[in-house]
Amino acid sequence: MNLRSLSFRSRLALVAAGAVALAIIAASAVTFVVVRGELRREFDKTLTDRAATIAFPHIEGGVLDIGPPGFGGFVGYVQAVRQDGHTYLTANERVPLPVNDDVLAVAKGERGRYFSEATIHGTDLRMLTVPAGRDPSTEQGFALQIARSAEDLNHTLDRVAVLLAVISIGGVAVALGLGLAVSQAALAPVRRLTLASERVTATGDLSERIDGSGEDELSRLASSFNTMLAALEESARSQRQLVSDASHELRTPLTSLRTNIEVLAHDRELAPPEREQLLKDVVAQLSEMTALINELVELARGDTQPVEPEAVRLDLLVGEILERARRDYPHVEFVSDLKPTELHGVPSTIARAVSNLIDNAAKWSPPDGRVEVAVRDGQVIVRDHGPGIDEDDLPYVFDRFYRAPAARKLPGSGLGLAIVKQVAEAHGGEVEAERAEGGGTRMRLRLSDSNGSGPA
Repeated sequence: MNLRSLSFRSRLALVAAGAVALAIIAASAVTFVVVRGELRREFDKTLTDRAATIAFPHIEGGVLDIGPPGFGGFVGYVQAVRQDGHTYLTANERVPLPVNDDVLAVAKGERGRYFSEATIHGTDLRMLTVPAGRDPSTEQGFALQIARSAEDLNHTLDRVAVLLAVISIGGVAVALGLGLAVSQAALAPVRRLTLASERVTATGDLSERIDGSGEDELSRLASSFNTMLAALEESARSQRQLVSDASHELRTPLTSLRTNIEVLAHDRELAPPEREQLLKDVVAQLSEMTALINELVELARGDTQPVEPEAVRLDLLVGEILERARRDYPHVEFVSDLKPTELHGVPSTIARAVSNLIDNAAKWSPPDGRVEVAVRDGQVIVRDHGPGIDEDDLPYVFDRFYRAPAARKLPGSGLGLAIVKQVAEAHGGEVEAERAEGGGTRMRLRLSDSNGSGPA
């Protein structure tokens, strides 16, 4: 039988039944050995007690006289053996017991008493041979042999063996039944888990849940399965939302781009200023779509491609980003206060998040405006002096594709701050926006595992 073809429940029941069967068989074997030893001990005691009642063999006319049998009688055989091998039987016996060198050695005093088995005319005997002293007149030593039929003993042992075998077989059968019952009860959570996973596979419904109550390993497995389903459901929801929002955001620039290209492709004369303006619009729309696609890729990469963190000097990283921002936004004044700060993270993603914060601040700053950037206590704080964010828009500024009504006239996809939030959460931190005193917006990017005392 191939165990791999059996169900896990059947294999568990067989293993349990096998373990119980081994225990029962071992217990039965020990019981049989103990019972056999006790019965033989009692049987041998009757031979020993009988030998103790017989004095030196009294022989009259070649016949062994062993005296009266005592109360209850003795159903057995008694024989005296002289050291030269001559045997003497009682008046009632006609069949001699077997004599060998061991018996003669006992008669000569060269060996002590011992038990042995013999078979005479199909009858199994248990025999005791003991020294019986010497005849003073002849100086011949004697051995006394006392035997008794072992048929009753053997029959009793056979019955005990059969009874123990029946008990063992019954115990194995009961163990198999109990193993099936226990495995069915123990594997009930696994069965529910299997059914739930099959339903999820068949229907694609990630809202499926199973009962995970309890503190045992299977209940913890069910809870982990529910947690996994919840994470998958949230991931699928986010993916659908991302695709939906991306489709919506791409539709407008694609439509406008297609219209402009069709106008340019028509065989009709356009004034040079109009053609130049259309070409500028096409380039701007292509740039907008490129930025949108890059940010979508950035969001997807952040969710699916984890990178091993490393030591990062946050103040130096922000300083490099500020140098690029000064070149890109010459009309904005950047003021920095960068305290030495070290943390563990992914430099490229942190740089992207900080760059998005600074770009956002520069975009909302008026000409000759000022953007203040500070690094301290594991935080990057960016403050602009623009119009600020309305209170109604503050809870949503880090959502994907969210753009406040005032921002819809400016270039952008609404993904920059969403990327900042994703980076913050990936580093065990958070990002928040608030209206600053005196106008403008203050953004705080907090990253965990930081050391604000300087480089190690």
